[in-house]
Amino acid sequence: MSLLGSWFRGSASKSGNDPSPGVSQADHRAYTVSTLKEAMAGADLIMNDDIDGAESTLKKSSSTFHSFGLGACVFMKSILGFEKAIMAEASSRLNACETAAWNEIKKAEKEASSSKSQTERIYPPGSEYQLVLAESYLMSAIIGVLHESLTEGIKSFYKLRKAYVALDAIIQAESAYLKKRGLQSNPPQLAVKQTGVHEQEKMPGSFDDDDTDPEFLDADESHSGDQTPLQYQGHLTNGNVDETEKKLGDLSLNGNAGPETTEKPQDLPSRGGFEGGPDSDIFADPVDAFIHSGTSMCFGILLLIISLVPPAFSRLLSIIGFRGDRERGIEMLWQSSRFDNINGAVAGLMLFSYYNGLLGFSDILPSDADVIGKGAIVGYPTERLTELLVKLRGRYPDSGLWRFEEARSLSNKKNLTGALEVLKNNKSKMKQVAALNNFEMSLDSSYVQDWAHARDDYLRCIELNDWSPSLYYYLAGSAELELYRNACLANPKDESQINLHKKKTEELFRKVPGVAGKKKFMARPLPFEEFVVRKIKKWEERSSTLSVDLVDAIGVSPIQEMVYLWNGLKKMQPIELENAAKNLSWDRLTCPEKARDKIQAETDERALHDLCHAAILRNQEKFDEARAKLQEVLKLDKAAFKGPTKDDYIPPAAHYEMAVIAWVEGRAATPAETKKKIDDCQSWLDKVARWEAYVLDGRIGMRVQTGMDTLRWYKREHGLPTY
Repeated sequence: MSLLGSWFRGSASKSGNDPSPGVSQADHRAYTVSTLKEAMAGADLIMNDDIDGAESTLKKSSSTFHSFGLGACVFMKSILGFEKAIMAEASSRLNACETAAWNEIKKAEKEASSSKSQTERIYPPGSEYQLVLAESYLMSAIIGVLHESLTEGIKSFYKLRKAYVALDAIIQAESAYLKKRGLQSNPPQLAVKQTGVHEQEKMPGSFDDDDTDPEFLDADESHSGDQTPLQYQGHLTNGNVDETEKKLGDLSLNGNAGPETTEKPQDLPSRGGFEGGPDSDIFADPVDAFIHSGTSMCFGILLLIISLVPPAFSRLLSIIGFRGDRERGIEMLWQSSRFDNINGAVAGLMLFSYYNGLLGFSDILPSDADVIGKGAIVGYPTERLTELLVKLRGRYPDSGLWRFEEARSLSNKKNLTGALEVLKNNKSKMKQVAALNNFEMSLDSSYVQDWAHARDDYLRCIELNDWSPSLYYYLAGSAELELYRNACLANPKDESQINLHKKKTEELFRKVPGVAGKKKFMARPLPFEEFVVRKIKKWEERSSTLSVDLVDAIGVSPIQEMVYLWNGLKKMQPIELENAAKNLSWDRLTCPEKARDKIQAETDERALHDLCHAAILRNQEKFDEARAKLQEVLKLDKAAFKGPTKDDYIPPAAHYEMAVIAWVEGRAATPAETKKKIDDCQSWLDKVARWEAYVLDGRIGMRVQTGMDTLRWYKREHGLPTY
């Protein structure tokens, strides 16, 4: 996923302590090891909230490893903060690093070919720089896919392919070595579709010099693409969950990681059955350990990213010539996370992003019993993640990043109070981490209905991050609206308090359209920005039609709708679910009764109410009542949801909710009934997967994809037919 823009050429600058051409291979190797260790130690500071220290250390040398570390510093800031200027700086540094790595590869190959004596090594000469090149490709690609231009995004997919080819060469060399030593009997097959030009025969970036190539012609940036793919596959071994609460409780906020754990996380079968870790003599050499852990991390991220690529980009995958593999990608990330270096830390960060992020939004997941007994990549490996978090907190005691992940783990365990306590006490020197922490705190405050804190935290997001101010204003206004409605119900005669909240609510909502549209993703508006602008327009039209103020023209609680879209309901305790249901009451509307009746009569407004209420009822395990609400939505004509201000995501979301109910009911049924429920679940998901484009199809589609993955795993494990 990256910007394949202009490439920096010319020889890499030579470090002042670079060995002279006449030194022995042993001396050169010693220099490489020393430089690599120094650069990795500097880069490791990134994960401990010390990017300034990392940059200071890495600027002491101009070696390729140090250049790469500097690129990684800016990359981390760019993906954590989504700031355009920092993304541009990261692209520039990574492009320079790519050229330096390429020169080092050629130099190493030349020196190896002229040497008479060769020591048998795991990897070919220059593989450490081949890895740097591949990681630079990958980081640059991720930045590029976040760029606003679809054309740049397409170029990024091509760069992903280049990373794939580079990594494949390293893995095949490793597999050959292990097989020769009898340590691997089933080497991985990772061949990619060839395009007629061997990637490594060309100077990096030479392809990019000619933008007339058919693959890089300006794309149709208005194309919406196909919808959610139907299938994924994979499984993941998981540990026990019994000790999780205790171990999370041992994590303190004072920088200590708590007591050491003696229990070692269960390991996955690695490459072809080989399970060599950091304590293996195979990787005793620091350079070999760097290559192995880095390749596992980089390839794991690559395979995972491609498996999660939005379906609208399915045509672009032909540029790369391969498909993602979620199972293998996660396996390789777990392998890399065993190493106590920057590669292992980044792998751990990616694992937490996947489990606490993607799976945190999902509903159709294996039960804890199935995850422990059978293992599945779509399952949440609670114990294993806890062990990893303890380890990383111990290595990076000053980092707010891992405390942020601790909070997300707690919220996924329905401990929102504990999560908020961690978030409120989590101070980070990195603005980007502080922004992530603050937004998570905003969401959790919304889930526990602490509207004043939620409002203030959403507004603070604007100060910390410029990704989507329109969304932040909308969320802050939605929280303020609840305070306005509470004031109206608490004391209708307290006009001072009522008017205060009313004025503030309208002020926040009025700011939404004016700051929207400044950021785009692949040349399209950000989905949530498009969504909130449509909502404001809808309320403005209704306000005019009903002759009421904007704030009084709002129907279903917009903050509860957002809670549904972020799937905060699965993190709530019973009392919080009860309060969420109360917030959906039509009695909370502040317009006159006649206007209220007209709002309730609107088809998509009534359907939105039923959808949100059904999701609450499902989480309360009131499945029959939830199904009855959803049936009211399902019988409506699709045409009622079409239009510039209509909530077009409601019908597919209702189908998805039916799939979730079928899945949950099926797990507690008899074998015969379970099969029927699983088939029902599959049928509902298939319908959503084939749905036409709608504003939030990415948000709903993400849950659908994980549900499909779960069903494939379940059918495979239980011997049910797949199709």
